[in-house]
Order: sequence, then structure tokens, then C-alpha cells
Amino acid sequence: MDAHHRLSSSLATLQAAKRREELLPALSDICSRYGLSHMTFLVVRVGDRPGLFPYYSTTYPDAWTKLYCGQEYFRIDPVIEVMRRGVLPVDWSALDQGTPEVQRFFEEAHSHDIGPHGLTIPIRGPSGERCLFSVASNLSECGWTDLSASSIHDLHILSYYLNETVLAVTGLREAGRYRSLSRRESQCLQLLATGRISKQIASALGISESAVKLYLRSARGKLGASTSYQAVAKASFLELIEI
Repeated sequence: MDAHHRLSSSLATLQAAKRREELLPALSDICSRYGLSHMTFLVVRVGDRPGLFPYYSTTYPDAWTKLYCGQEYFRIDPVIEVMRRGVLPVDWSALDQGTPEVQRFFEEAHSHDIGPHGLTIPIRGPSGERCLFSVASNLSECGWTDLSASSIHDLHILSYYLNETVLAVTGLREAGRYRSLSRRESQCLQLLATGRISKQIASALGISESAVKLYLRSARGKLGASTSYQAVAKASFLELIEI
């Protein structure tokens, strides 16, 4: 399966998920498509709603999920800290594992077939949403390096599309109204979804690179997106573009 078809098929899988119970099979299907061992989506916070972790969906083994919750590992899990630090993806190899407590946590995770490699993408929504999207792999270090490099573009888009899907299916966010995109805004997002950078988009459309950046910024504003990847995912979710 070529890279573009893999992404479009994965988005179609998520689009077909209309109920909570359909989210986990969708994650499992996407894991298989990308050769990942596990995938998790965690809603950390939704606006000012109270409660700890209002929703999560994961392909992790039930034994690990029960242990994680029972031992309150979220208190020491460095992946949770990723959400507080920024918006960029973080490879698990860069996580702080300096304390004996955290080292034991990772050892237990590995014993439950979690990892040893993984990537976490923090998601920040316009209405105060704070979510985490994580993937795990048990490939060799070389295999993981190749997989993460070839999949990072798709995982960015999938993380934000999954965010839209989860919040819509669970009712954690009310449906919003978005302004229509212009033809150029749609074209720029469409080309961005294929992995092209601003310079390549400019060449394809016969416009300046600064114009491309302007159109993308305008599209982000209309869609209430904090990043261009989130704008692509939202536009696809709302069926304003096709991927």
C-alpha cells in the first residue's frame, strides 16, 4: 500500500467510527496498517470541565491498563508531561527516565509489551482541549527509526483527525460552525496533506511562498486550528478537502 493510500484509508476508517465502541477497532486497524504495536488516544482535559482524564481509547493490553490506573502511574508517566511542555511530537527515547521510580515504570511497561519505542503527539484545541496521541513499537531501533521517519507526517494528521473524531463521538465537544474556505486555502491544505512544504505548494499553484503561508494562516483561523496539520485534519473531517 502506497503512503498516500495508507493515510486516506486510515482517515476513512476513523470517519466510519460513529460510536464509542467503534473507536478501538479503528485504532487496531490503523496500527496494523502502519506496522505499529499499539496506539492510544487520551483526553486529558476538555475546557473547564472537571474530572480526571474524561476519555481514553487504547489498544494496550487490559492488564497494563488496569495496572496503570490502579497504581496511578499518570503521576510519574513522563508521557503525560509532554502535554504540558509544548505541541511538538516527542520520541520516547527523549523522555526523562532518570529516577528509579520512572525506570521501574518503563520496565513494567516493557513487560506488558509496551514499547520499547514510541512517539507522543500533544494536541491543544481552541476550546481548551488537551489531548495526547501515542503510538508504540516493538521493532528494533533501526526499524523504529525508519518507521517513525516514514510515518511522522501521517501521524500528525491522524492525531488531529482522531481528536475531532473522539470529541464528536463522545459528545465532549459541541459541533462548531466554521467559515468556508476559499479555493486557494483549500488547495494549499490539499497539497500540504500530501506532504509538500510551502515552497513546493507555491510551485504547484504558481504563486509565491509568502502567499501560501498567508493562505494557510487564514485557513487555520477559519477552522480554529492551532497548526497547519490540525487545519488539514479539520478540513478533511468536515469534508472540505479530500485526502
